[in-house]
Amino acid sequence: MIYKACLFDLDGVLVDTAIYHFQAWKNLGKQFAYELTEEQNEQLKGVSRVESLNKILNWANYSATQEEKNTWLIEKNEEYLRLISNMNPSEILPGVLDFLQQIKSLGYKIALGSASKNAEIILEKTGLMPWFDLIIDGNKVSKSKPDPEVFLKGAEGLGLQPEVCIVFEDAQAGVEAAKAGNMKAIGIGEPETLSLADKIIPNFIGVKAAELLQF
Repeated sequence: MIYKACLFDLDGVLVDTAIYHFQAWKNLGKQFAYELTEEQNEQLKGVSRVESLNKILNWANYSATQEEKNTWLIEKNEEYLRLISNMNPSEILPGVLDFLQQIKSLGYKIALGSASKNAEIILEKTGLMPWFDLIIDGNKVSKSKPDPEVFLKGAEGLGLQPEVCIVFEDAQAGVEAAKAGNMKAIGIGEPETLSLADKIIPNFIGVKAAELLQF
């Protein structure tokens, strides 16, 4: 198989905005006297804002009205936007730029497949935008990972079959989405949380793209 594209999740793969999501959700939780844990925050990776709020309310055993939910979703996003407003290229994760340079020189198409509705803001702030041929984010999909919609739209937008695409993910839901879309999945992180990935690396430091992308 000749692979032609690399599709990247954003948070935790290219940049680490999980801490900003965590802070924003924790602050919101105070409104219904709930303290979100770091372990629970891990389960929110790759999940939409609406689904994340529903998970937190379920953990808190709190029954919210739709009006409350709508208000809180806006408040959480405003807090998150405030927190990421000062992001800069120093927040690109180690090894990412070198890896992007390698795959670009090898002729791969590069796309983003993220649940974040603020992906373009983050790419602009960190200077990553020029690397991408296509951006598929939370504004362009209706289903959250592990549904493969975000990656299938990425392949379609690049004019490629899913089978020739490789996905990079740090969350199990994202790996499941890649596999459901009939794509190869490379996990970024710990093997115990990314067991379904075809390959797993701890990060991009020192990674040789030509070797990693051989299946």
